[in-house]
Amino acid sequence: MDNLAASSGLSDFLTSGLLPPPLKKGDKIAITCPAKKLPAPMTDAIKLLQSWGLEVVLGETIDASYHQFAGDDDLRARDLQRFVDDDSIKAIIAARGGYGTVRMIDKVDFSRFAQKPKWLVGFSDITVLHTHLFANYGAQTIHGQMPVTIPDASARSLDTLRKALFGEELNYKFTSHTLNRSGQSSGILVGGNLSLLVAVSGSVSDLDYAGKILFIEDVDEYLYSIDRMMRNLKRAGKLKNLAGLIAGGFSEVKDNNIPFGQIVPQIIMDVVQEYNYPVCFDFPAGHIPDNCSLIFGKNVNLSVNGEDVVVAF
Repeated sequence: MDNLAASSGLSDFLTSGLLPPPLKKGDKIAITCPAKKLPAPMTDAIKLLQSWGLEVVLGETIDASYHQFAGDDDLRARDLQRFVDDDSIKAIIAARGGYGTVRMIDKVDFSRFAQKPKWLVGFSDITVLHTHLFANYGAQTIHGQMPVTIPDASARSLDTLRKALFGEELNYKFTSHTLNRSGQSSGILVGGNLSLLVAVSGSVSDLDYAGKILFIEDVDEYLYSIDRMMRNLKRAGKLKNLAGLIAGGFSEVKDNNIPFGQIVPQIIMDVVQEYNYPVCFDFPAGHIPDNCSLIFGKNVNLSVNGEDVVVAF
């Protein structure tokens, strides 16, 4: 129900963008479940957020169950709506991904969010929210660890989440993959889970990829499926005019009895070989313990050479 962008002028939103204010100690942060239900209490996550000086507010969906979901679609939408509209809540973190956000997102009115932006945090299925908020409002959001992944998260990834929330500098430097394509570029960072990027294609939550630096990751997919999704994006014209491409973790990748014949970096490079922008692999983000935070909707500088990769916000 995104009437605000239409009534107030979408171009104005996308030109100026929406930058949520950085958190400070004493702020309230809400946890809600827009997709799959929680398998266990979030004790570690709550303690971590409280150690950062934040007051944690839990949504109704935290204890809810409806088949595989954290309550039915109406409940999950109502829970998110509550925190979108509550100005005392300064950030919303999705408890987990799974599947289900696309079932309820059109029930949520983000008008108040556009007037009073706040950080939204999550990854995987939460890609739907990342793309929707950027496509409609130019909003910055955080792709990072969620409560369900915090117990197994690396210390570095958790510190990057804190930095992103509190407005501290985020820069990354890591060893270059042999299949990287060198180059330098800058652009607004967009993206998320590859499966979800394809799932929202053609919808009101779809992105304009032109001139952007695209981040992709995925989990538990067959190699042929990754190839199919990448070619879907290419045939839709999404990959032609990128400023750069960052591939994160592609975890638990499967193959068929008859091997596909390419690993993930080879699949991706084969699809984008005719383009000239820099490409890098193995960025530490995705369904991995070292899921370092990225700020979608924010300008980023990407430098790729034969020795290392630098990603700087």
